[in-house]
Amino acid sequence: MSTGWDDSCDTMVALSVSTRGRNTVFAKNSDRPQDETQPLVLVPAADHSGGYSGSQFVDVPQVGHTYRHVGSKPYWCAGYEHGFNEHQVVIGNEALPSLLPEASEPRLIGMEVLRLGLERSRSAVEAVDVITSLVSEFGQGKFSNDSGVRTYDNIYLIADPVSAYVVECVGHEWAVEQVESITSISNVGQIGKDADRVSPHAKTQAARLGLFEMGFGESFAFGSVFGDPQNSASGTTRQCRSETMLRAGAGQLDVRSMMDVLTDHSDGTDPGEAQVVDVASHTSICLHRATGDSTGASTASLIADLCSNDERLPVYWTGLYSPCMTVFLPNFIEGELPVSLGIGDQRESSDSAWWDFYRLTHHGLQAGAEARSEIRADLSVLQSELFESAYDIAREGRILVGNGANGAASKLLTEYMAENTRRVLSKVKSMVPAATPAR
Repeated sequence: MSTGWDDSCDTMVALSVSTRGRNTVFAKNSDRPQDETQPLVLVPAADHSGGYSGSQFVDVPQVGHTYRHVGSKPYWCAGYEHGFNEHQVVIGNEALPSLLPEASEPRLIGMEVLRLGLERSRSAVEAVDVITSLVSEFGQGKFSNDSGVRTYDNIYLIADPVSAYVVECVGHEWAVEQVESITSISNVGQIGKDADRVSPHAKTQAARLGLFEMGFGESFAFGSVFGDPQNSASGTTRQCRSETMLRAGAGQLDVRSMMDVLTDHSDGTDPGEAQVVDVASHTSICLHRATGDSTGASTASLIADLCSNDERLPVYWTGLYSPCMTVFLPNFIEGELPVSLGIGDQRESSDSAWWDFYRLTHHGLQAGAEARSEIRADLSVLQSELFESAYDIAREGRILVGNGANGAASKLLTEYMAENTRRVLSKVKSMVPAATPAR
């Protein structure tokens, strides 16, 4: 497992008041070590009678029922970078630089907290309660271990069709802030004095560590007190860039708007500049690194186009590896995901969609700007075709589900996803020279 990666990731949401279709749209770039696979996994709903939740370092008792969900799963981890469930709850997380010292006792890994939130929640507010309860009891964040797992504190963005929340966590402490219209999170503490809720012992813990002086009438800005500004510069820059791009389109935001942000290569020096399409910076939202090292890169993406009025099913647009050289596939949790999307570990594989897009990206990085432009042009044709078909399928699937024909809906959606994946991967494989190594 690679551990030497830069803190990065970007998650954002636009609620219905800010979107063209008047539905919540959520997006996330997952930045991990560039050769760490991150396939999609679908886990069915299940009933349980005792046992534990499957976390790596902490035994969390299992609940009686867990919900059907899909997660973007680093191969080594029992958690997800982002994901969604059968109730249209969507969650993404970021590494959060904090001033808390490393703990000696084991805690939950931040991605495990995200998975548990998806498994146990029917709404965004319920996910907030699940996550804050788990963090209070079991903790998350930096702790020493003998397994070579890099641990860190976490900030989460949680959304459903009608609401969204930011949850910032350090150790066993947390703060919650509800989103009003548009927001993004990155690798920086952001919840200030106007938090909606703060964990009961946060002030005491901060005072014990010498981060906050207790006193009558003193306000408490969670992100400023616990945040590590010396290691937050990149996150601050990227968050400013993403929010500026989103606010420029407020009222007309949609899936394509989110794709523009996730594929942006600006270094953030001018937050208001036009989208930078091609690779230009090592600190951009769409993150790249040179082949051969293990530092950070954007290795998976999600754009969730939720639906609050039941006119269609939610559409989950998932991208593997670099968002600027991928095709966002429309996926539906009501069907079964194509097998190739769920394959991927540290060994290069010819039957893994993730490795196919890895090879395409690194071919583009090595071949130069003209080759990348050709790759984007070819992939945009496929992307446009998927936009033309996905929402008709989403409406057709919703009618079937509404009529109680769940089996027919699952068959329709499963076949649609399988055919899309087959076509896209056939094209991707044809674009990469046969002699191109993955690493």
